Amino acid sequence: MTLSPDITALPPFGSGLRVGLFGGSFNPIHEGHRLVAEQCLKRLALDAVWLLVSPGNPLKDHSELAPLAARVHAARTLTANPRIHVTAVEAAHSFRYTIDTLEWLVATCPDTRFVWIMGADNLAQFDRWERWQDIAALMPIAVYDRPGSIFRATVSKAATALKKHRLPEAEAEALANRQPPAWVYLHGITSPQSSSAIRALRGTEAN
Repeated sequence: MTLSPDITALPPFGSGLRVGLFGGSFNPIHEGHRLVAEQCLKRLALDAVWLLVSPGNPLKDHSELAPLAARVHAARTLTANPRIHVTAVEAAHSFRYTIDTLEWLVATCPDTRFVWIMGADNLAQFDRWERWQDIAALMPIAVYDRPGSIFRATVSKAATALKKHRLPEAEAEALANRQPPAWVYLHGITSPQSSSAIRALRGTEAN
């Protein structure tokens, strides 16, 4: 598959910049994703958020996965914020797992202060991710609340293992400067939208 540099280019980075990394299939992107990116920009005092559009989550079914370029362009249209950058850089390097992407980014942008951003639903099953302990040891993590996920997330295997490294929510702005492992759980405004529900509705309408 030939990928356009327009969708795989690495966003601007530099020494001391605080950048949130928000990965996912974004199949499709929706208001909840935009909300998380905007809120993390503010709550974590970040300079930018990068939406890393994945070629495909290894833990999910790819049968309904829209083309990568279409997902990137849809994400750029919805976010429309100069501090939110959308890229499919993972596909350009054939990265399969998040840890591969993050290790490469840290090596490529050594002076950028990265924070990994995930929804609470992902924290609930974080222990199923490839080398999840290495992700936690590589960079700070911000977990954003998602309707119906707070209990499962906060008592999950990963949350329990990382309990002593959790920051009070009031200290969220300091997260990017903390030595990992370090993480914070962010409560706040949420959206009931989900990509799976949107795909299901589209399927119903098509029939």
